[in-house]
Parts: sequence; structure tokens; C-alpha cells
Amino acid sequence: MTESKPVSLTPQSWLSRLSLNGWTALVIIIAALIATPILFVVSSLFTNAQAVWQHLAATVLADYIINSLWLMFGVGAGVLIMGVSTAWLVTLCRFWGCSWFEWLLLLPLSAPAYLLAYTYTNMLDYYGPVQITLRQWFGWSSVNDYWFPDIRSLWGAIIMLILVLYPYVYLLARTAFLEQSICTLEASRSLGCSPWQSFFKVALPLARPAIMAGLALALMETLNDFGTVQYFGVNTFTTGIYSTWFGLGERQAAAQLAAFLMLFIVGLIAIELWSRRQARYYQTSSPQLHLPRYQLKSWRAIIAWLVCFFPFFLGFFAPAIYLVHLVMANAADALANNFWQLASHSLIVAVISAIAALLFALIMAYGQRLKNNLFMKISIRIAALGYAIPGSVIAVGILIPVGHLDNAIANFVQDTFNLKIGLLISGTILALIYAYLVRFLPVAFGAVESSLGKIKPSLDDAARSLGSTPSKILVKVHTPLITGGMLTAIMLVFVDVMKELPATLVIRPFNFDTLAIRVYQYASDERLPEAAAPALAIVLVGMIPVIFLSWQLAKSRRMN
Repeated sequence: MTESKPVSLTPQSWLSRLSLNGWTALVIIIAALIATPILFVVSSLFTNAQAVWQHLAATVLADYIINSLWLMFGVGAGVLIMGVSTAWLVTLCRFWGCSWFEWLLLLPLSAPAYLLAYTYTNMLDYYGPVQITLRQWFGWSSVNDYWFPDIRSLWGAIIMLILVLYPYVYLLARTAFLEQSICTLEASRSLGCSPWQSFFKVALPLARPAIMAGLALALMETLNDFGTVQYFGVNTFTTGIYSTWFGLGERQAAAQLAAFLMLFIVGLIAIELWSRRQARYYQTSSPQLHLPRYQLKSWRAIIAWLVCFFPFFLGFFAPAIYLVHLVMANAADALANNFWQLASHSLIVAVISAIAALLFALIMAYGQRLKNNLFMKISIRIAALGYAIPGSVIAVGILIPVGHLDNAIANFVQDTFNLKIGLLISGTILALIYAYLVRFLPVAFGAVESSLGKIKPSLDDAARSLGSTPSKILVKVHTPLITGGMLTAIMLVFVDVMKELPATLVIRPFNFDTLAIRVYQYASDERLPEAAAPALAIVLVGMIPVIFLSWQLAKSRRMN
């Protein structure tokens, strides 16, 4: 009996088995760049910052945990109720104005929560238009004559976040309702279910995965928020990270707080996955037929109209009109104070970040199309983590390794050439753009991947048979076909960068303020008239992808 000799695997044979080609290597490099800040934050758990932690535990750590949990609970409940109810009404009910509300309900996405916080505080303050009007109507002369709720509180932060984050649930829930089978809903009606029973027993369970995905996005944005909770004096992990870093000067403790915040994100994802477990959701017939709409009349139509009107009115229309009023009433001050310089700063970082994110997303999506191997799958998963990580965490994770790298380079140059070069990356626009890429690359990747996935593989085979290389196929064949997805990717990243506050506040170069930073500074100093123009500019820019998204939804529905 002869024994077979073990086959020795050379490095070349290992690479061939793992299909490690140039595209896979590029994707791995991108994933490594994205993962580096996250790994540094996680590694901070193993450093010793016991003295600072004891101080935090004795003073504010309990507030960070309790306030963050209350924010998640309040915002989660609010966006579920508001997003699902409005999605159901505009999709499967017919009442006056429902076709307008289909896209009006998306407009609050264009305004970050901190803008609503600044605007509503100014409107509802003692010297704001609301309380002034109430005193004129009822003859009140001082605060001793009446009671008015203080919006600068935990419940105020919850309401502000609900008003701007419910569109995440609304959008995905409405898409899920549109894709549901007409036969399934008609079967429930034939079995004696009322519209409400069909909603709770059939439509809602089928739309559950999409609703939970929207809820997860809303909760991640809640944990990422800094401007709203800081302005309202609510201590959360994001405010704690900033104050620990800049107030106490403790980088390691700030990194450990950031790692603790990441546990909340991981917990959200784990709970959602566990809740689904082995459940599967399938449609048994084509969703191409139009779903029957329930005609609402009399008081039912009025209630449906009000349910859809108030989220749009409170989340977009009222604050936008007030900002326009402030800009027009204080035009000289609003457009002064380096407004155009701030706009150019925001434009520069947004354009560079959007283009870089598009290039990285193209490499990742096309590399996955060419070689969907183990390395590729793991790398894509890692690169997609950034959007789930709050901007303050990413900022901490970037500043620490970049600072070490800058110090190492400066020491080497000084020891070798006796030259002092200072810091090359820290405190520069490169570090800021790096943070934006880590945070928003998944947004660009999702848009590019969805467009690229619609191209049949046979087109690649035909191009290869004519002698084209993968690079030429991407440039000459795929790129013209996915122009819409590429524009969507650029537009989404551009707007997200314009609105981003926590990462910009921590990493921005000295004397390099953006529109978001200036709004935060002016609002913190109670100078909302000067902040109105930058705030309105952010809202107007944010409306671009929202209007485009609304048009795409309307177009897809007409095609069906």
C-alpha cells in the first residue's frame, strides 16, 4: 500500500487558490484604510486610563448611558409610528393631497437635526415669535403668568431627531408596501379582513425587514448626533467624547468612550439579526400590478391628511420658512462674516470627498463583480462598517494613528536631515477627507453596486471575447451604463459631507471652518440671525438628493 505524499503549496499556488488578483488587492487596501480608525478605537479598550474612567464613572458616565438609551427608545418609537403610518397612508390610501405627500414627507431629510434644534429654540424662546404672540393674545406680561415647556431638554432632543429621521423608516416602508403582492392583500380582504386588519396581519409583517432596516439607520444617526444634544445640554456619548478629548485632554479615555459607543451599534445590529433568526419573507406573485387604494372620506380623510401634514410641516416647512425670514430680515449680517469663504470650504471638501468616494466605490463594486471570493467578501464587509460608526468615533480613531504617523515622520526627517517639518497630515484637509471617506464610502458603494448589478454578466463576456481587459470594460462599457448610479453616489456623499458636524468639528484644520461649523458656533452663541444663511444653504443643498429620490420613486411607480 503506497502512501500519497502531501502536496506542498508555494506562495504562488496559495494566491491562485484564493484568486488574489490586482482588483482584490486594491479592495483589500481600501478596506484596510477604512478599518484602521475602527481598529484603533477598539484597541483602546486594552489601554490603561483608570484614573479618568473613575472620574467619569463618578460624575457623568451614568448620564451618558441613560440619556443615550432614552434617546434610542424615544426616537425609535417615534420614527416607527410616524414613518410606518405615513408610508401606509400615502401608498395604500386615497385622500386629497396624498400624491403630494409622497415626496413632501421626504423633505425633512434635507435638514440635519441640529438645524431644527437651533431654529425651534429661537422660535419657542421667551423672546421668540411664538411666546411673543401668546403674550399679545392673552395679555400675559411675564413668565409668572404662564408656563411654557422648555425645549432644551431630553424630550426636546427626541422630538427634533424624530422629525428629521422618520423619513428613513418612511422611505423603506413605502418601498416595501409598493413591492407587496396584490394577491396577498386581496386574499386577506376576501377572508374578511378589514383594511386595518390587512395592515397589521399581512402588510406590516411582510414589510418588517425594510422597516427594521430603516429603524436601524435612524438609531445609528441618533447615536451619531452631536449638535442637537450638545445644544440642548443632554449628556450622551458623543458629547462625552468631545469634552473628554478637548476638555480633559485625555485621548485614551475619549477613545475608550468611543469604543463603548461602538458597543451600542453592535448591539443594535445583533438584536435586529437575532429578532429575525430563521424568518424569511417572500412574495408569491408579481408586484408589478398596482395595489388597490382605500378611498378615505369625511373625517377619515381629514385625519389622514393631518397625519401626513404635521411631519412635513414641523420637520421642514416651518423651520425653512423661519430661516428664510431671518435671512431676509438680516440680509447684511446673514451674508457677511465670510459666508462665501465658508461656502467655498464646504464645497471643496464635499467635492473632493464625493469624487474620492466614487472612485473607491467603483473599485470595490467592480472588484466584487470580477472576483467574489473570500478576501473580497470580507473586505467589502469591513469597508461597509464606516456608516454604522458615529462621526465622533471615526474622528478619534483617525487622529490617534495619524498623530503617531506624523510624529514618526517628523522624528525621522529631523534625525536624518536635521529638518523640522511639523505635522504633515494631522490638522490638514487630508485628515478631514479621510474621515469623510471612512464615514460615507458605504453610501457611494451602495449606489454604485446597485447600478452595476443590473448589468448582465453576458455583456462582460462579450467584451472579453473581443480582447478587452477588465479595466477597459469598466471604463468603456460599464461606466456609461451606470452614469445614473454614479451621479447618485456623488450627490449623496456631497450632501452628507455638507451636513456632517461631529467629525468636522474635531478634525478640521485650524482656521478652516465650514457652513456646518459656523452654524454650530453662531447658534452656540445665541446668534441665530447670523447662522440663518449658512443653515439655509445646507438645507437647500440637502434638498437636491431628496427631490431626485422623489422623482426616481415616482418614475418607478409609473413604470410599474
